[in-house]
Amino acid sequence: MDGKSPELLMHLSMKEAVGGSGGGSGANFSFSDLVLKLDCYSPKMVLSNGVWLGDNPMQYSFPLFLTQLLFISLTTRALAALLRPLRQPVVVAEILAGIVLGPTFMGRIFKTYTNIFFPHRSAYLLKTAANMGLLYFVFIVGLEIDTSILRHTGRKVLSVATAGILLPFFVTISITYTFRKHLLQQHTYNQAFYIYLGIALSITSFPVLARILLEIKLMDTEIGRIALSTAMIIEFLGWVLLAIGIAFTGSNETGGSPPPSHLIILATIVYILFCLFVVRPAVGWFFSRIPEGEVMSDMDSGTILIGVMAAGLIADLIGIHSAFGAFLYGFVIRPTPHATALIGRVEEFIKDLFLPLVFFASGFRIDLLTIHRPSHALVLIFIFLLSASVKIGVIILIAVYFGFPFLEGIALAFLVNPSGFIILGIARDKNLMEADIYAVILLLNIMMTATVTPVVTAAYKRSRKHLGYKRRNLQCSRPDSELRMLACVHKSRNVPSIISLLDLSNPTKKSPIFLYALHLVELSGHASALLIVDNACSSDSLPLTHAHSQHIINAFETYEQHAGGVSIQPITAVSPFSTMHEDVCSLAEDRHAAIIILPFHKLHTVDGGMEVIHPAIRTLNANVLKNARCSVGVLVDRGLSSAAGVNRLHHVRHVVVLFFGGPDDREALAYAWRIAEHPAVALTLLRFLAEGEAAADQDEEYVSEFRVKFVNDESVLYVEKVVSNSEETVEVIRGLMEGERPDLCVVGRRIWVSKLTKGMEEWSECPELGPIGDLLASLDCGAGVAATTSVLVVQQYVGEGNLGDVAAEQAENSPTAAEGVQQYLSNHTASRGAGGAAGMGGWHGAV
Repeated sequence: MDGKSPELLMHLSMKEAVGGSGGGSGANFSFSDLVLKLDCYSPKMVLSNGVWLGDNPMQYSFPLFLTQLLFISLTTRALAALLRPLRQPVVVAEILAGIVLGPTFMGRIFKTYTNIFFPHRSAYLLKTAANMGLLYFVFIVGLEIDTSILRHTGRKVLSVATAGILLPFFVTISITYTFRKHLLQQHTYNQAFYIYLGIALSITSFPVLARILLEIKLMDTEIGRIALSTAMIIEFLGWVLLAIGIAFTGSNETGGSPPPSHLIILATIVYILFCLFVVRPAVGWFFSRIPEGEVMSDMDSGTILIGVMAAGLIADLIGIHSAFGAFLYGFVIRPTPHATALIGRVEEFIKDLFLPLVFFASGFRIDLLTIHRPSHALVLIFIFLLSASVKIGVIILIAVYFGFPFLEGIALAFLVNPSGFIILGIARDKNLMEADIYAVILLLNIMMTATVTPVVTAAYKRSRKHLGYKRRNLQCSRPDSELRMLACVHKSRNVPSIISLLDLSNPTKKSPIFLYALHLVELSGHASALLIVDNACSSDSLPLTHAHSQHIINAFETYEQHAGGVSIQPITAVSPFSTMHEDVCSLAEDRHAAIIILPFHKLHTVDGGMEVIHPAIRTLNANVLKNARCSVGVLVDRGLSSAAGVNRLHHVRHVVVLFFGGPDDREALAYAWRIAEHPAVALTLLRFLAEGEAAADQDEEYVSEFRVKFVNDESVLYVEKVVSNSEETVEVIRGLMEGERPDLCVVGRRIWVSKLTKGMEEWSECPELGPIGDLLASLDCGAGVAATTSVLVVQQYVGEGNLGDVAAEQAENSPTAAEGVQQYLSNHTASRGAGGAAGMGGWHGAV
């Protein structure tokens, strides 16, 4: 070191110089053996005195470590940005960053690069930091595993998980043993090699899967939940198998006598029991000391995190990997708001800074040009493909056996297929794999992981397309069948209006409503959304930062207890506004919702005005309207919430449907069909007809069916208005509001008769409401007119041609022809005469 310190020490590790215990090839050395076998270090060469005094910062450990972190972070982010269009998980970029900065590329192109920026003396510090990151990361993984899922997953997940790890594990060991003479140059530690390779190719990488599910927005779908639950079980079984394997075979790093397997197994069992029956209740008691509603202090969270180091140390002393000790420590801690808050405190730092070092080291330690034995590579490719094929095949078969569509089985099999990068790294650190074997297996793992996102996305979307789920709108559903709704809530002020609309929708035992109450929370700095999405009814499962979700849940639960025919499942979803619409749309599709109810981005104020909740909500609503695969309703609350909780039989509500024609108006009428059944609702269907133009056949037929249904109902009124332009349309609507001031107006979003709304779009303040919806939401003629009239703007889902087929089928099977219906209605209108005329203060018409 140029004589910089008289205390410079030199250490030559003879064991590493010969490539590990037991002799063998010099090519068989680990990550720490990339450049030299000579370790030079000085206890005082930590911080430099600066370049002005002639010091080279790269000769000092701390500046060198910061430089390495900078290189790794910048390279990883650059590669992640390049791979983002291909929707590749970040772990692929992290491993590729190691290959780029390692001896394969930069180290070979620039001869002095490795000696300057990644010298051998820094390898131990980098490895120590990576292992510390691994320790805390597997602790977070264990902490995030919901043990209640493992208890209640049922035969589906247990069967997939058990077969998904055990079968490929034994197949890999069997095939590797068969080809052992073609793979291994050293036969003294083959048993441990088989164990590690079998687990590495059969385990599912839970962290990699969690990242993939979040990035492709499948976390809150059924297949996402099953894949995540399966990965939890497989990861747990994998670490257990690894602990058992090490106990029987040892790591064989030191040579000599075989390990005392009985002592290792006994100590491991004692440690597991200690964690279950001592650590678990002790941590529970520790959390219970914190007053309810208060945030855990830094001292308390630090105490829990110190336990991670203690758990890793104990596991290492036992003779199993320290990562298993940290994983078990996190696994036994009960999922509480304090535990979730603890994840939020350390997760970002670990995942963004230290965890990339783990995967970076996996790529950095290989030199692709050392793969000089084609026969070995071909055997490894065969073993890898056979193991992956067995794992994918058995999961597909089990999924199909349990009733999954074939394409969803493929998606599930590929989701749980990402293998154990961490296990591979541990095996390489322990000198259990030769350099070329490790390089080939790692490359194959990267390729397999890179195929997951495109294959799963294509298979799942194609499966959804051919699912046969046709009732994505109300018009195609029977009025007396169960209605599945997804209602979004941003604030507690949205809840009363949703409950009022739900009550107006007339839920009964004959025609029940199943409501998914989705509380949307903006993601701000917390990356552990997977535990927050789809949590229902349990305050213990919600983090403290989102405890206000419980107030919303309580409001819906109270209504459910006092209303008949309603089932409500509260859900909390946390995501950024930029991708929140994907959560809404995928959840609605996964739950087979017929309609999504979105709150308007403005809320009613006491003075009759409207105030903006959050400007991003408007963009969210527009994105949902654009991408939803079911019908969508936007609810503008201008007083509807004030009637929440009013006795449904002693307060008559006036609802008006404005019908111009087209799919959206028919969907609005379909929703009003349910409302008209309510015993305390007076409903008016106001139909606009263009002067000199005939109405569409589908519109005429559907309106006629509605009129026949309520022909003898005095609370339902039908009115026709013939207009010739948009000015007359606005005049009629103003007259309606001034005379009647209904509680709710239901209208379609897209008006197909453009003659009646021509020019209205040009001055629309909120185009996402459509011309009529925007007019109703902003109409205020002074003196509070229309200030209390809420608006429901409905858009019908008409994708994939389902609507035309169903409508044609209904028309073909209808016992009453359109002409006969018209004649019957004409006769009935004449008989009702003036009775209908009085219903709207001078408006003429009747059902």
